[in-house]
Amino acid sequence: MKADTRANHDLTRNQALVFGVLEGSEAPLSAYSILDQLREDGLRAPLQVYRALEKLVDFGLVHRLESLNAFVACNHPSGPEAGESHGTVAFAICEKCDNVAEFADPDFVERLRGWAKAEGFEPHSTIIELRGLCEGCCVA
Repeated sequence: MKADTRANHDLTRNQALVFGVLEGSEAPLSAYSILDQLREDGLRAPLQVYRALEKLVDFGLVHRLESLNAFVACNHPSGPEAGESHGTVAFAICEKCDNVAEFADPDFVERLRGWAKAEGFEPHSTIIELRGLCEGCCVA
């Protein structure tokens, strides 16, 4: 995550702590895993983490992986300042090594918007999760 994107948001102490843990993680983390890492920083209740995560998702700094019930820091700037549709992202999740790759394709986003408009559907967010094997696990 680029520091300038983070600086566009006034993060509370808890939000900054939660974001820091996710930003430093190489794998998706559950709210309870985040809480475990932040106990020494004074976070004691799951609600503290969930509230911070909710705001971080709203800011476009964090994504929730529905199928894993876990969270990851965003790997690309999103929102109006980046010229992208907030919340439109896709993930490839390896079922063997748990690697998660985030990607956004403007052409695909436009096709989804076109379909939604033609159907009279107003999307609020789009998160696509592809599950399978990454290149490394396919050849192993």
